[in-house]
Amino acid sequence: MRSDEIRTTLRARYDELTAEYDAALAENHTLRLVETADTAGDDQADSGSKMAERDTARSVIRTILDRRDQYEHALARLDSGTYGDCETCGVPIPVERLEIFPAATACVRCQSTRERRAA
Repeated sequence: MRSDEIRTTLRARYDELTAEYDAALAENHTLRLVETADTAGDDQADSGSKMAERDTARSVIRTILDRRDQYEHALARLDSGTYGDCETCGVPIPVERLEIFPAATACVRCQSTRERRAA
């Protein structure tokens, strides 16, 4: 895959994630407005439900931001000429891995090691 094709793929996904982020923020804002206006008569179960919805919305927003940051980092690596190389060991990341996850920063071996350490 050529550099311009990679850039187009990365930029398109970054833009999609930005749109998802904007939509999630708007939904979260609407949820908070409704919640603020509709608290009369809430019992503990209602309050707990609303808190769970808020937590879920915040989690979705954080996940989208994390994924968008990964694509932004991939674009920066493309600009610097390091895209496609493992950030840990420096070996080229297999093309098949980059096709599945274009924002990958580690080869399969190094990613497996990271995941085992995190568990």
